[in-house]
Amino acid sequence: MKQRTLAQAFKVEGKGLHTGLVIEAEFCPAPENHGYRIQRVDLEGEPVVDAVAENVTSTQRGTVVKKGEVCISTIEHALAALYAFGIDNCLIKVNAPEIPILDGSANEYCEKIQQVGIKEQDMDKDFYVVRSKIEVRDEETGSSIVVLPDDDFSIDTMISFNSPVLSYQYASLGNLADFASEVGASRTFVFVREVEPLVKANLIKGGDLDNAIVIYDSPLEQVELDRLADLMGVPHKHVSDFGYINNRPLAFENEPARHKLLDVLGDIALIGRPLKGKIIATRPGHTINTSFAKKIRKEIKRQEIQAPVYNPSVEPLMDVNRIRELLPHRYPFLLVDKIIEKTSNHIVGVKNVTGNEPFFMGHFPQEPVMPGVLQVEAMAQTGGLLVLDSVDDPEKYSTYFMKIDNVKFRSKVVPGDTLLFHVSFMTPLRRGCAMMKGYAFVGEKIVCECEFMAQIVKNK
Repeated sequence: MKQRTLAQAFKVEGKGLHTGLVIEAEFCPAPENHGYRIQRVDLEGEPVVDAVAENVTSTQRGTVVKKGEVCISTIEHALAALYAFGIDNCLIKVNAPEIPILDGSANEYCEKIQQVGIKEQDMDKDFYVVRSKIEVRDEETGSSIVVLPDDDFSIDTMISFNSPVLSYQYASLGNLADFASEVGASRTFVFVREVEPLVKANLIKGGDLDNAIVIYDSPLEQVELDRLADLMGVPHKHVSDFGYINNRPLAFENEPARHKLLDVLGDIALIGRPLKGKIIATRPGHTINTSFAKKIRKEIKRQEIQAPVYNPSVEPLMDVNRIRELLPHRYPFLLVDKIIEKTSNHIVGVKNVTGNEPFFMGHFPQEPVMPGVLQVEAMAQTGGLLVLDSVDDPEKYSTYFMKIDNVKFRSKVVPGDTLLFHVSFMTPLRRGCAMMKGYAFVGEKIVCECEFMAQIVKNK
């Protein structure tokens, strides 16, 4: 799958939930590998903040990212819509310290994205693939995020409150394509008992019954309830009349649970990569959501590329016989057994290392170790198959090393190991020359990496 951005820019305008200001935000197309970035056009120098988990500094009634003294809050609804539509790269220009709350949902963002359209880019998407169960839990609140391996992306969300109006609810999204119709219109919600503390904290200056569902579920003195009703600009209610206080009916019977799912999605977007896995969110909130995103970001920083997925029972794209038709190498120097994955930009090869390799006779008899130079050679042969795929009649061409840079050997490779090579273009193929980046994995661990230049030459 290729990276995506907006086909055209679009604007939204509305109140800020916390500042009460009238705010304009412009969502602009962005180049490949740009990610989500937010630009404060109201400040000198128009500084930019990356919308990634490590920049989250607060999660009180919304997600806040900050870099230096520059911060932007309430970003989750916009990011949820971008993420759900598969948009990888977007620059958001905003003239205030928060994104407008609009109607408290992601509905307007969904409509605008559908209006302007989506543009496919040349670079491949870089998924974060969940390989084993990942869990983040808060024992004090009972909140948890659990992610399980899956071929696609899905979310199950469960919420519970000590409330006669909103006790237990459940929402599920099995396909991101259904986000706009099933989740996007779900509005944020607040309990009447929370309004006074939020007002005292100088928050929700822009909150009203047009951009939030207000839930009255705990008895108050009539005078106090009347005062809060006046504060919110709604008709007075009798203290015994529990229920939802809002200007328009619920979009869904379980709208609060769907909105919590929306928030999870917006915070998951802070990972910076699309995720493949099944998320189970129990009593989620921005704090637990962003803690999970930070955990994944640390893993991404620790190892910038994930090991390819290898299932030996799946038929390869190229077996050794096809590889022999394309590469001139023969025993004992053909070091790629099969190709299991290939796109226009990258390729994945496999080398099964056995004790019968001829180089183990001398390297070393008492402690067999695969020479690092042969690991690099195997990566180059894998890269050669990627380059040859770009020409007609590839059997008539060969590829040759021209330069090798930044070679690192991180761990020994020994008999019994299965090497996985991930090789990708660093620059487009020009005049028969290609710069490539290669990684060699054993299991989940990088054992070798390098950058190299290769040239494709027609055989005489």
